[in-house]
Amino acid sequence: MKKILNLNTGAPIPILGFGTWELTGNECLKSTKKAIEVGYRHIDTAAAYGNHKEVGQAIKESGVDRKDIFVTSKLWRDNLRKEDVPEALKTALNELQLDYLDLYLIHWPDSEVPIAETLQAMNELKEQGLTKAIGVSNFTINHLKEAMDTGIQFSINQVEFHPTLNQKELLEFCNQNNIILTAYSPIGRGEDLQHPIIQELTKQYEKSAAQIILNWEMQKGIVTIPKSSNPEHIEGNFKSLEWNLSLEDVERINQINEKNRLVNPDFSEFDK
Repeated sequence: MKKILNLNTGAPIPILGFGTWELTGNECLKSTKKAIEVGYRHIDTAAAYGNHKEVGQAIKESGVDRKDIFVTSKLWRDNLRKEDVPEALKTALNELQLDYLDLYLIHWPDSEVPIAETLQAMNELKEQGLTKAIGVSNFTINHLKEAMDTGIQFSINQVEFHPTLNQKELLEFCNQNNIILTAYSPIGRGEDLQHPIIQELTKQYEKSAAQIILNWEMQKGIVTIPKSSNPEHIEGNFKSLEWNLSLEDVERINQINEKNRLVNPDFSEFDK
């Protein structure tokens, strides 16, 4: 298993990151500091999470050099217009106490704002060095095709992905087009931990259910960003890098897919 992947910009991205969705306040600060202490060098946040300040403080207090931590944030749907994008990124950087992001994503598509308009604005910020790479999140294959038609290079599609939502066609499309897929809610918000196949493999490998699932995703070349506020889980998740499932067991998990989408807000465009 590769621990580092290369974006289509050539920049390295750690395959295992620390997600911060739903972590706020002191809990976010403590958990992010713990993650960096354990060894995570990829931190994922977003304007909509309301935790930029805590994430930035954790990075600052960690003592780890900025260039050694890969930081992702996301542009919310209210700011997709060309004139709104620069201010949104500058606000994020100010809250994070950073000079640049490693990756800036469109958090959700919005059919009322042309993808080209947003990507062009983001690409200008990339050219200015305010973000090293750009990407998208919650994009379907049709959204990706529309984004690719702009001719603007983007590097990542971050989506919900776990054993009971194994988006095989989307992953294949991303792989074919040199777009890395990142998995959020990688253990199905806890629901997938009790699946019989996962439970069987925990006994076989003497690993936790979360470690089994995270290892499966990373062996598929997927960046995964588990979130936890539990110090033991933060450490345990990081240890999923230390071993490999057999190819046969990877395939067993591949067959689970029950199309169990858990994150589907009213404004989502998964049917487009």
